[in-house]
Amino acid sequence: MSHKRIPKRRAAMAAGGVVALGAAAVLLPSANASQDGGSSDDAAAPRTLKAADAPDLASRLAGLLGDAFAGSYYDADEQRLVVNVVPGDDDQVIVRAEKAGAQVREVDNTMGELRDGARTLKSRATIPGTSWAIDPRTNKILVTADSTVTGAEWDRLESTVQGLGTGMATLKQSPGTFKTFASGGDAIFGGGARCSLGFNVTAGDGAPAFLTAGHCGVADDQWSEAQDGPPTATVDQAVFPGEGDFALVRYDDPATQAPSEVDLGDQAVPIVRAAEATVGQQVFRMGSTTGLADGQVLGLDATVNYPEGTVTGLIQTNVCAEPGDSGGPLFTQDGLAVGLTSGGSGDCTVGGETFFQPVTTALEAVGATLGDGTGAGAGQAGDGGAGAADQAGEENAGGADADGGGTGQAGEDAGGDTGAGADGDGVGGPGDAGDPGDLGDGTGAGAAAGSGPTG
Repeated sequence: MSHKRIPKRRAAMAAGGVVALGAAAVLLPSANASQDGGSSDDAAAPRTLKAADAPDLASRLAGLLGDAFAGSYYDADEQRLVVNVVPGDDDQVIVRAEKAGAQVREVDNTMGELRDGARTLKSRATIPGTSWAIDPRTNKILVTADSTVTGAEWDRLESTVQGLGTGMATLKQSPGTFKTFASGGDAIFGGGARCSLGFNVTAGDGAPAFLTAGHCGVADDQWSEAQDGPPTATVDQAVFPGEGDFALVRYDDPATQAPSEVDLGDQAVPIVRAAEATVGQQVFRMGSTTGLADGQVLGLDATVNYPEGTVTGLIQTNVCAEPGDSGGPLFTQDGLAVGLTSGGSGDCTVGGETFFQPVTTALEAVGATLGDGTGAGAGQAGDGGAGAADQAGEENAGGADADGGGTGQAGEDAGGDTGAGADGDGVGGPGDAGDPGDLGDGTGAGAAAGSGPTG
């Protein structure tokens, strides 16, 4: 791998596994402007704000509006937080939301009603190959069934959705099959499975560790950097299926340095802190099979009925993923850790639905911290921070495959640098985001793809 493990001197595994950057080498466009001058709470007009700031404003408004709050999402085009409101008897809720800087939209379904609907689906339609999540953009529950849901099972699901009432849910069928993505990668190996490392963390006792998918953690208790290589890390905790899909894996060498970053090849995105996802937010995924991919958050608190069992509390996105990407990091241009790849349907050719374990929930459950544990990390996002600046794709991707695939020899770099960015505009380090300079023009895949059994 390009992130060679040198105990006691250098990092063992930089987060995320390394592969060639393809079409997604336009990593981190300048979609998020800083807040404009209208930052006063006295302003009635919606404010522009960074996507990274949207979860904080949404959380504040949820507390401020109480039962009238019906969810929110980030409008990337307008750079605004849109808040759904069910006014009821309180005609001041809209005024309060607008004063806080949000764009207000009146809707019919309360969060309570939508959550009740999700509970009904759980009790009456927990069918393998189905999922549901609340979509604030439609103010409905988004229900999805994969291609295995047919006949009587489809009829039961459709009847349950219709029984929720008009305007409560939408139902669609995906051409793929919901599955976890544990196989075909090169980042970490264990028990015949291959997964991707998510984020390096510090365990509760101060030991170096990393997060990955729980279904990877239950596949084997020891993981190595190379297929058939010696174990370098041991599973400490793993949850799958159930209330999440995450695992804490400790490095066997307590002197291992585990940087808080996502490795893209010959450059890295410093991870500042963990953050909640926001519907509409642009996010990026790194995986050891397909490399870098991007898309949007579609829903929160998703329930997925995998063949192995039901998993709750996930993030639903349209970011593609394939076997081997399991456990890999979902993050933002500002260096925020958002999720760990769980599973879904489709691939990076036809697309599909993909689900991620929220990092904040995983950290709380295992008692670990990212960075210094306070959100300081490698620097502040934005000016002078960890963000990868605009026009990262101004120069071409250095010949990497357009589909972001690319493989190399098992256990070795495929040679060459990854040409991912632009002059002075690529992935920023802890200093100014415009200082990394040219990022190379090589064609290498950056990391081993390694063949072998799938999980």
